[in-house]
Amino acid sequence: MSHGVEAAQLPEGFEVVARSEQGAVAAVENREKRFYGLQYHPEVTHSPERMDTLSYFLFDVCGISANWNMENVVDEEIKVIKGTLGAEAHVICALSGGVDSTIVATLVHKAIGDRLHCVFVDNGLLRCKERECVTETFERDLNLPVTCVDASEKIIGKEFISIFYAFANDLEQQLGKKPTYLVQGRLKSCPPPGSGRARSHTIKSHHNVGGLPKDILKLIEPLKLLFKDEVRQLGRILNDPEAFLKHHPFPGPGLAVRVLGDETEGNALDILRQVDEIFIQSIKDAGLYDSIWQASAVFLPVRSAGVQGDQRTHSHVVALRAVTSQNGMTADWYYFEHKFLDDVARKICNIVRGVNRVVQDITSKPPSTIEWE
Repeated sequence: MSHGVEAAQLPEGFEVVARSEQGAVAAVENREKRFYGLQYHPEVTHSPERMDTLSYFLFDVCGISANWNMENVVDEEIKVIKGTLGAEAHVICALSGGVDSTIVATLVHKAIGDRLHCVFVDNGLLRCKERECVTETFERDLNLPVTCVDASEKIIGKEFISIFYAFANDLEQQLGKKPTYLVQGRLKSCPPPGSGRARSHTIKSHHNVGGLPKDILKLIEPLKLLFKDEVRQLGRILNDPEAFLKHHPFPGPGLAVRVLGDETEGNALDILRQVDEIFIQSIKDAGLYDSIWQASAVFLPVRSAGVQGDQRTHSHVVALRAVTSQNGMTADWYYFEHKFLDDVARKICNIVRGVNRVVQDITSKPPSTIEWE
C-alpha cells in the first residue's frame, strides 16, 4: 500500500478485516449487507494472493460464471465496428508502430476491409530505423498498405492532429468520399485526455490522440476495455506476427518523453537514438528481450565531469531503465547481471559522442511510472 490516505472512521455496521503492516485499514466488510471494501489493489501483481482474492469474490461471493474468452471479444468487436461504421464509411487508422495500433488496425481491417486507410506519422521522434520496420511489417506480413507522412517539423498536440485532417482531405479527392472516423489503439490503462476524472485516471493521458472536433473526425477505440496482455492475446487470434506482438511498448509522443528538457536543443535526440539502439540490441544479444516488459534510455538535462581518452570532458548523462510487468499497471525493475551493465555502459561511453556517464533507474511502479514523463 502506497496510498497517502486511509480510513479514519468506519460507517456503522462495518468492521476491519485486514490492516497493512503499518496499521492502516486495508479491508472492511459489512456481512449483513454483503458490502466489502478494499484500500489496496487486488488486481496488481504486487498484491499477494491477488487472483485468489478476486476469484473468491467473483465466483463464490457474487456467483458469476467464468465464460469470458478472447475469441468472443474478436467477434463482439467486429460486430460493434460494423454497426458503428456502417457499410460505406472510410476510416483512418493512426499507426504508432506499436503493438496496440497494429492489432487495432488488423481488427478493423477484418471488419471493413479496404475502407481502412493506415497512416504512420514520422514525427522526427522515432527510434533508429523505426519507420522502415513499421512499413515493412505492415506491407509484407499484414498486407496492409501504409501511407507515411513526414511531420518531423510538426509539434505534438493540435498541430500533430492536423496531419490527419489533411490526409482525410486527400482521401476525399481520391475516393469522392471523406473519411469520418479515426481509429486508435488506446487501452484500458490509458484513459483519454481531458476526462476530468481523478488524478490516478490521467497518468498517461498525454500519450493519446485528443482534441478531435466531432464534426470532422469521430474517434473510435476498439481496445479501450482491454489491458496490454489481453491485447497481445487478441493479436495472436488475429494471426499478427509473434515477433511484432512481443515488441516493447513505446510512447505515442516518441522520444520526446524520454528527453528531459528541450528535445530540440543540441543533438539530444541523436544521442538518445544511439544509446537506445545500443541498450536494446545488447538486451537482444543477451537473450533477455522477451523477459523484459519494456526497456528504454532517458536523456537527462544534466552534464557531468569525466575523463575520456586523454581529455577532461563535461558531457551528457543518460539513464537506462528496464522493467518487468504483466499488464503495465505495476512494474518491477529488472535485475541485470553486473557484467551486462558494465559492458553496456562502456559501450555507450565509447561509441556515443557526448556521453560520459550512464546510470540505472532501479525504481518500481509505484512509486514511479515506467516512463519518466
